[in-house]
Amino acid sequence: METSTEDAQQCDESAVMPRDEPDVPAGVPAIPPASLSPSRASDFMRCPLLYRFRVIDRLPEKPSEAATRGTLVHAVLERLFDAPAAERTAPRAKALIPAQWDRLRESRPEVLELFADDPEGERLARWLAEAEALVERWFTLEDPSRLEPAERELFVEAELESGLMLRGIIDRVDVAPTGEVRIVDYKTGRAPRPEYAEDALFQMKFYALVVWRLKGVVPRRLQLVYLGSGEVLTYDPVPADLQRVERKLLALWEAIRRATETGDWRPRPTKLCGWCDHQALCPEFGGTPPPYPLPVRAAGSGGPQQGRMGPD
Repeated sequence: METSTEDAQQCDESAVMPRDEPDVPAGVPAIPPASLSPSRASDFMRCPLLYRFRVIDRLPEKPSEAATRGTLVHAVLERLFDAPAAERTAPRAKALIPAQWDRLRESRPEVLELFADDPEGERLARWLAEAEALVERWFTLEDPSRLEPAERELFVEAELESGLMLRGIIDRVDVAPTGEVRIVDYKTGRAPRPEYAEDALFQMKFYALVVWRLKGVVPRRLQLVYLGSGEVLTYDPVPADLQRVERKLLALWEAIRRATETGDWRPRPTKLCGWCDHQALCPEFGGTPPPYPLPVRAAGSGGPQQGRMGPD
């Protein structure tokens, strides 16, 4: 199965250390899914078995350099807005990297594994230099001295009429003096090819739907800032767009509900399988999944209807 650097980047950024949902403490007993985030929705669409491993079994995954670098860069860009507008410069932003790296190591000790075999620190130095380059490139795409975000790293949660709870964490929300809302998300990878732009916008339309349901306002603009390639992808949604996303999420949630009740989580082989941490447990690679930790019923045997679902 052939893969590419772009595929690996997509896997790293979307899969490891998800930023759009709260952490679940280790050792918590398995419970049926009660909410949906952009990352987990993408997981199910990519591979239902992967969704099960992450949401129900909560299997550990190794950190990756690309995803950890993304987390670090996000933290730096968020913290830069603590400074007065005139002081939001590239040198100031790069100077934030060491302290944010220290904080990341303290909050996620597992990232120390990334450089355990680097006693001289040469690979770490290169990795930090790559993070600096991404931060510096941001200044060619946006001018933070002219921005005053209304929100940063905003946790949002909205319950649809169906009872489905949507949640996520938005990198930045800008509000114009006229009240128009812009949702911004930073990506440390490269912009997708045009034929994959719709997939990239799924996350942003998800957030727009949540904001619409919470505030009754359709965001004026969705903006993806790709630091890896120095590009900005924008989209101006309309209510019809978000209604389509809502229908898609409801159908997706119904499929997740059926899989949860029946225990039927099927793998879906793709070119991204080569970067999956769970190959040893995947039937596509000759593995056997762990025992299913939830009660099951036979498909088509009936059972209680889905009711109102609250937050975890």
